[in-house]
Amino acid sequence: MIEVKFYEGVEDGLLQFAVIVARYKKQWVICKHKSRDTYEVPGGHREPGEAILDTAKRELQEESGAIDFELTPICVYSVSGKDGVISDLTETYGMLYFAEVHRIGPLPEFEIEQVILSEELPKNWTYPLIQPKLMEKVIMNIGKEHEIY
Repeated sequence: MIEVKFYEGVEDGLLQFAVIVARYKKQWVICKHKSRDTYEVPGGHREPGEAILDTAKRELQEESGAIDFELTPICVYSVSGKDGVISDLTETYGMLYFAEVHRIGPLPEFEIEQVILSEELPKNWTYPLIQPKLMEKVIMNIGKEHEIY
């Protein structure tokens, strides 16, 4: 079973991922990976020596084409457990962000096949035991301010 926890912060060196829940013109920014039939929000691994904020900026641009945006840190999250995708019990940490996207350019030639802008959230998440919890955390933290409710 997968467990998702939220923290105010952890030691910077523990942060391995950045996940960005993004909105553009009051719609969710949802990505479809080239090798999967499921959907996800932008995010990914931190590169060696990279600041976690820079990871978030890079991943948002690479996976959505966003070129003008504001990032708001929400919290640190961790994931542990086994689900077929995550194969060990080690707790891994990431930083969760919200992005208000003002302008989207062409989608870079990386792993994302398509960006979908939608008022509705997908039902078939790539990580169904993780992504809905991250979305819920963001909505609880910034929902009213960004007219998400």
